[in-house]
Amino acid sequence: MRVSRRQFISTVAGATLAAGCTRRASWSGGIVGAAHAAGHRLREGKFPAPVRTETHEAVVVGGGIAGLTAAHHLQKDGRDFVLLELEREPGGNAACGANAVSAYPWGAHYVPLPNVESTEVLALLEEFGVLTAWSADGLPIYDETMLCAEPVERLFTRGRWQEGLVPQTGVSADDRRQYDEFFAQMEKWRAATGGDGRRAFAIPVDLSSRDPQFTALDGQTMRAFMDVRGWTSAPLRWYVDYSCRDDYGAGLEDVSAWAGAHYFASRNGHAANAARDAVLTWPEGNGWLARRLAEPLRAKIRGGCVVWNVEPHNGGVRVDYFDLTRHESVRLESPAAICAAPRFVAQRIVRGLAPVALEYSPWMVANLTLDALPTGRGAALAWDNVIEHSDSLGYVVATHQSLRAVPRETVLTHYWPLDREPPRAAREHALARSYEEWCALIVADLERAHPDIAAHIRHLDVWLWGHGMIRPVPGFIWGAGRAQMAAPHGRIFFAHSDLSGLSIFEEACTRGAHAAAALLAV
Repeated sequence: MRVSRRQFISTVAGATLAAGCTRRASWSGGIVGAAHAAGHRLREGKFPAPVRTETHEAVVVGGGIAGLTAAHHLQKDGRDFVLLELEREPGGNAACGANAVSAYPWGAHYVPLPNVESTEVLALLEEFGVLTAWSADGLPIYDETMLCAEPVERLFTRGRWQEGLVPQTGVSADDRRQYDEFFAQMEKWRAATGGDGRRAFAIPVDLSSRDPQFTALDGQTMRAFMDVRGWTSAPLRWYVDYSCRDDYGAGLEDVSAWAGAHYFASRNGHAANAARDAVLTWPEGNGWLARRLAEPLRAKIRGGCVVWNVEPHNGGVRVDYFDLTRHESVRLESPAAICAAPRFVAQRIVRGLAPVALEYSPWMVANLTLDALPTGRGAALAWDNVIEHSDSLGYVVATHQSLRAVPRETVLTHYWPLDREPPRAAREHALARSYEEWCALIVADLERAHPDIAAHIRHLDVWLWGHGMIRPVPGFIWGAGRAQMAAPHGRIFFAHSDLSGLSIFEEACTRGAHAAAALLAV
């Protein structure tokens, strides 16, 4: 359900008044990230001249999964390099935190079973011991403690919890007919190949078929595609909208039909010890993978660095950055560099880089430490818990994988794509909102399923992602703009999931590995 700006603001104001100031005193916390003020200095463009110059064999700009993966491969090759990251700690959208109760994610929190074509991802998971062995028939075997434990998903609908996320209570015979048609089409596409012999929808994206029967879907929204098919069922549309918002931070009215279909038809990972739809997860989400990548690189990672200039220079590359701790600029010179920053940042800092029209989805993520597990009518507490018709995506339970017999305290990671108004306005409103206002909004949303939740909150932190993920609007995935983004700029190579149009771990990991291979080849 979409609401007008007036309705949205009214809802926020009402929630704030209803919450009252007394709730704020019952727990600690604050707005803890991301480093928006530091990042926004790029718009001003006022940095002091570098005080010194260093030379290295390579420079990596950006410490998200793509940058860390690229650095991981440079490290294995024995290269001398420096990795520059805006935040104090690397991780990007896989950032995480921890307290006395549990580790928890600040962004991406799982990896689906990788497809057979996701070779870089499979290799990394095997290197890290997530993939522990291969069966006699060639299927991967994953560490059981990292496969998400049952129950995995539940939905709060009509006053109680049900297993699974597709609405089941109160749906009509026609709704179920449309369910069957929709999921049958997605299964058909999952197995389909185009005239070029490629899978219709693959991961990585660039291995997908270019057959027009599939790529034409990129020219319309997911909503328009469903309209043509006559899939008007309200519960089906809610579920598809939820799914698009979950992966892209925007619903079926905003993302392309190709991206919407990709969500359902691209996954074909298999395992000897898990079902096809299983996922890998950790208390800190994908932060577990980010930390495994970062630990061996600690001596080469510099956090709190605002990179403000990247340019071809004397057959190599020059990189200038401002150190937020020392309040000075430093110049790095190298034969080649990898820019693993989001593309909207790359277009500001890489001199001479042609701009591409981009759209990003802002997000709010909150971590709530509770003194007791949430309760409710119906299905038992799951790892992923969604409230039907909420503007949020519900929450995941950080302690779900815990081996404690009777866990009591827990941390809930609450995800909220801010897509009910245009991205720029949503970013501005998100940054203007106070911590108290965010708390009121979060609590009001969760109280729909857990009326007593405020009494159990002991700590609540908020993280605002102004540009949380690239938004695959119609025409972007198979348009000329995305195609030009992957091309190197002199000896500057690019690595970020933005280049794929989908902000998922597999794309970031693959882009990082490919950029490192390109740099090592020069």
